Amino acid sequence: MKPALLFLLFLLPETMSGTASDGWSLVPSSWQYQFPRDHAPHPAFKTEWWYFTGSLHTPDGREFGYELTWFREGVLPAPPANASRFIQRDFKFAHFALSDITAARFDFAQKTSRGAYAEAGFGNGSPGILAWIDDWRLTILPSGVWQIEGAHNGRAISLELTPLKPPVIEGENGISRKASGAGHASCYYSFTRMRTEGRLTLPGAPPVAVTGETWFDHEWATNQLASDQAGWDWFSLQLSNGTELMLYRMRLKNGQPDPASSGTWTRQDGTVLYLKAGDFKLTPLESWSSTRTTANYPIRWRIEIPRIHLNVEVSTPLKNQELALPSLTYWEGLVRASGTIAAAAITGHGYLELTGYRQPL
Repeated sequence: MKPALLFLLFLLPETMSGTASDGWSLVPSSWQYQFPRDHAPHPAFKTEWWYFTGSLHTPDGREFGYELTWFREGVLPAPPANASRFIQRDFKFAHFALSDITAARFDFAQKTSRGAYAEAGFGNGSPGILAWIDDWRLTILPSGVWQIEGAHNGRAISLELTPLKPPVIEGENGISRKASGAGHASCYYSFTRMRTEGRLTLPGAPPVAVTGETWFDHEWATNQLASDQAGWDWFSLQLSNGTELMLYRMRLKNGQPDPASSGTWTRQDGTVLYLKAGDFKLTPLESWSSTRTTANYPIRWRIEIPRIHLNVEVSTPLKNQELALPSLTYWEGLVRASGTIAAAAITGHGYLELTGYRQPL
C-alpha cells in the first residue's frame, strides 16, 4: 500500500456527497487515471505520497537498500482568497533511509517544512521538478526518466530511474480499498520495476556508481483506515522471472487480517492479475524485537498464492531497519525472496513495510 503512515490515519466523519465533513474529498467508487496529470498532487484529498524503495549494488559487489519519500498532508481544503504566502494549504515532509547491507548499518532521517518560502513544494506532473524539500528533490525529465536526490549526514543518493513497464493501477476500478464502508480507500498506482543508475556517497568517501531496481508508489486519499484497524504489512517484490508482486494485509486490533487486504501480480508483459484477500496466504515465520522501541516485528514470511502456483519465503539480510521518528515508528527494509512458481525456482528482492507494531495506528 504505501504508506504514509501516521498522517493518513485521521478518521474523518463522512457525508453521502463524497466529501468529508471538513471539506476534504473522499475517494470515489472509481478513478480514471491520466498521465502525466496523476503524477501531480491531488490537493482535494488530505494525504498523498510519492514513495521510492530500491535495491542498489556497487561495482565491487556492495549491496544497499534505500527509501526516499515525499509526503503531502493537507491543512486547508482551499486557501482563503488573497491569502498570505504564510498560510499554506499543506504540510510537506519526507523520509530518507539507507540500508548498508555489507556494513550492517541502517540510517534514516526526516525533513519537514511548511514551504512558505518555496523551500519545499510540488510541481504539476509535467516534466520538471515534481517534489522537493531543500536538496531532497524528485524530477521528471522530458525523456520520461525520473531523478531523485537525497542526503543526510554524509550519506547521499543521486539516481536516475527508467520505468520498464507501464503504470500498474492498484485495486479494482482504480480504487485500492483498505476497509469496509464509504471512503476507506485510496487512489494508488505503481511503477513496479524501474531501471536504476546513479551515484551513492558515504561519509569520507567519493561517490561511487550504483545500479539496481526501484519500486515507485503514488497514493492519495482522505480517510483510508477504520477505527478497528491496527496497521498493515506491505510487500513489494521484483522477481527473477520478470514479474512483480505487491501485497498488503490490513490488520485488525484483534490480530486478525481484514478482508479488505489485496494485491497485484504484474506479468512480464505488464498485464496485471488482481488478488483479493482469499487469493493469498501470508504466514509470519520469524520476529525481531527492537531494543530502541521494544516493538516486535515479523521480518520473515512465507507467501503462498495458489492461483499462480507461487510459494516463496521472504527474509531480510538486515534485521534493524526500523525508522523511529518523533511522530511515528515503523519498519521498512530491504528483503530477499526465494522459492518456486509453477514448480520452477525463483528468487527476488524488494521491500517490506510493517506498521502499527509499536502501538495501533
